[in-house]
Amino acid sequence: MTDAVPLITSCNPTDPSDVLVRVPAPGAFAVADAVERARAAQPEWLLGGAAARSAALGAVAAALDAAAAELTALAVREVGKPLAEARAEVARTVAIWRYYAQAPYEPVGAVHETAAGPGLLLTRRRPHGVAGLITPWNFPFAIPSWKAAPALATGNVVVLKPAPEATACAQRLAEIVQRALPAGVFTVLPGGATEGDALVSAADVVSFTGSTTVGRSVARAATERGVPVQAEMGGLNAAIVLPDADIEQAAAHTAAAIAGYAGQKCTATSRVIAVGAALDPLREALSEALRSVPVGDPADGATVSGPLINQCARDRVRDAWHGLGALAGGTVPDGPGWYAAPTLVEKVPAGHRLLREEVFGPLAVLLPADDLAHAVRIANSVPYGLVTSVHTADLDAALRGLDLLDTGMIRINAPSTGVDFHLPFGGVKASSHGPREQGRAALEFYTSSRTYTLSPAGAT
Repeated sequence: MTDAVPLITSCNPTDPSDVLVRVPAPGAFAVADAVERARAAQPEWLLGGAAARSAALGAVAAALDAAAAELTALAVREVGKPLAEARAEVARTVAIWRYYAQAPYEPVGAVHETAAGPGLLLTRRRPHGVAGLITPWNFPFAIPSWKAAPALATGNVVVLKPAPEATACAQRLAEIVQRALPAGVFTVLPGGATEGDALVSAADVVSFTGSTTVGRSVARAATERGVPVQAEMGGLNAAIVLPDADIEQAAAHTAAAIAGYAGQKCTATSRVIAVGAALDPLREALSEALRSVPVGDPADGATVSGPLINQCARDRVRDAWHGLGALAGGTVPDGPGWYAAPTLVEKVPAGHRLLREEVFGPLAVLLPADDLAHAVRIANSVPYGLVTSVHTADLDAALRGLDLLDTGMIRINAPSTGVDFHLPFGGVKASSHGPREQGRAALEFYTSSRTYTLSPAGAT
């Protein structure tokens, strides 16, 4: 008797009885076969030239734009993304493909003088081959796109393994993208750990976004094979609020970064550091802002905080605040769906998991600091280093924060959430491994530099 084939299942987190996808996991052999078919298609995709690749990526952008309403509704239903955020993600996805549609025309090298004698020295960036992409569920269109589009623009082909919870979104994305590309150039395979491991073991370049534990495993496996790898693995992000800040604005920004999309973003704020006299007014303003966050059906345009992705995620958030006094929230609403109220706690004991681990939900800790230097020490004290927001009217304080904070991104008088897709994205310490994503940095990651020496025939 053979073992049963594992099923990939995706349910609506607002109504878990609503099953969008239930398909057999393809297995490691199917992944290996997809990689080989992609590798066979890569030379023609590259040699077709810049104009063909640019036109194809532009066609993808146009097709995604035409399907925007459908894709928005699918993201709301499958991953519980609030309607306004889902619309914004789809619009950003279209913009990503348009941005990288121009990349095939970018210079890919330089000409250099020889050290002595006639000839030319050239440098040229070339694609790696098959890009293996492993993506999370929380941005089901944008993250696969900001990995796939630069990979394709530079002449690679793509095999994408999405998170099981976003299988329907990934399959629909594949249907749209594949219409504009030659066969084998863009492949999506549903799956779990088995398929992910198989992809890492076969691809020529690997890009991963997900948990720290899995990301470290992916980075280790790819590095052992000697293939380029990048892994984005989350954050324990801080918002630093100084006494001279606009407290109401800082509270509004921070509440949005804690509770938006139920805190299910690697850039969400999970620690709020109030400096000196900012503590009391910020405690009041932020507690009130979080209590006022609209929680409910993500299909409702007014909703800011929808459900957690599944019961495990909801229970993880509830367990994290257990035993702590809540300034706001700290409750789990009755009824269907995996909801948790946006929550703020303080007086958290030293060593508590909230001060060391990413919970990935609408939950934050309020911490006092004596001055900016103390706040920076607190912000830097965790294993992660993705993004920090600093709220102040003092330019000098902002500049000191830029110099001293140990995070890959720093946002002044803005929420910790929010990504500019044309700029490098990534962190330090346990947040990221390898080169940056997005912008021109992605074009470099998906290519390697070659040096050519051209000498006249008969030269000595």
